[in-house]
Amino acid sequence: MDEYKIIAVDFDGTLCYSDWPALGDPNERLISYLRSWRDQGNKLILWTCRAGKALEDAVAWCRDQKLEFDAVNDNLPEIVEMYGNNSRKISCDYYIDDRSLLPDAVGY
Repeated sequence: MDEYKIIAVDFDGTLCYSDWPALGDPNERLISYLRSWRDQGNKLILWTCRAGKALEDAVAWCRDQKLEFDAVNDNLPEIVEMYGNNSRKISCDYYIDDRSLLPDAVGY
């Protein structure tokens, strides 16, 4: 796994400026960065609360933006194999989410 890094990225308010369940405008700067990241051999996970048709719509929207993922709401197969189970927590090097806090924001 040292040969690549993993980013888990949220959809609503992060990749897409949306008002759930509707789809909105793309965050073109982030999408461009993530395409480049993946082109360099790194991995991407779409990590969203969407499910069912809303999730299918989000994945299709991402494909329309030419953004593909190595996993959707799941760990990469090599991570599951390494740990011997599929934890509910996504294993990645970086999370990108509109609702994240930086350590300084919570007093660390």
